Amino acid sequence: MKEYIVETKSLKKYYQMGENTVKALDGVDFRVKAREFVAIIGKSGSGKSTLLHMLGGLDEPTDGSVLIDGKILSGLKKEQLAILRRRKIGFIFQNYNLVPDLNVYENVVLPVELDGRKVDEEYVSEILELLGLSKKKDAFPGNLSGGQQQRVAIARAVAAKPVIILADEPTGNLDSATSHEVLGLLKMAARQFSQTIILITHDRDIAQLADRIVHIEDGKIVGNTGKGSELHA
Repeated sequence: MKEYIVETKSLKKYYQMGENTVKALDGVDFRVKAREFVAIIGKSGSGKSTLLHMLGGLDEPTDGSVLIDGKILSGLKKEQLAILRRRKIGFIFQNYNLVPDLNVYENVVLPVELDGRKVDEEYVSEILELLGLSKKKDAFPGNLSGGQQQRVAIARAVAAKPVIILADEPTGNLDSATSHEVLGLLKMAARQFSQTIILITHDRDIAQLADRIVHIEDGKIVGNTGKGSELHA
């Protein structure tokens, strides 16, 4: 395994807004080791969500590069990038993005089935048990609380056995107590299944759950605190 599972080099993303150039990312060097839990914190418009989209291959940089498990994303063909996203990266979003007509179990295994892989039922059962969803596996999203829906979204991300989980404000729609419970479960699941987490948040209390906190402001990394912060930005 590579020393860094995620790495960006001089990453830039510029947008033209009329006559003005908006520098959403302005030369970001960022590295994450395998099994690390990193929180990226910053105000709205700081560039944190843009960075997450770049790491997930959802957007293309203006300049610089993104490496996932040693592969440069810009060097991949569209189909290769889609396969890498399905197999290497799990996404968790603020709005859960569950399919309302599928029950909990069907939502969790959906990415695995879409990739044409056989579902590891024992593994999925272990995830559901860990996240307190075993008794809810036949329930539909509309009958779940916000916290339960977010746990289903976590289970879905973990179940595909990605090496990296990218979480974009995953507790934005939850109250404080539920947010800490859900993030604690995400951290526990990732540790148990040897996954790397990169979390975007504006909530400093949530960020404290991470091994390391990276501060971003005006498209640049301006701070790096926590375990291992002296080693990599």
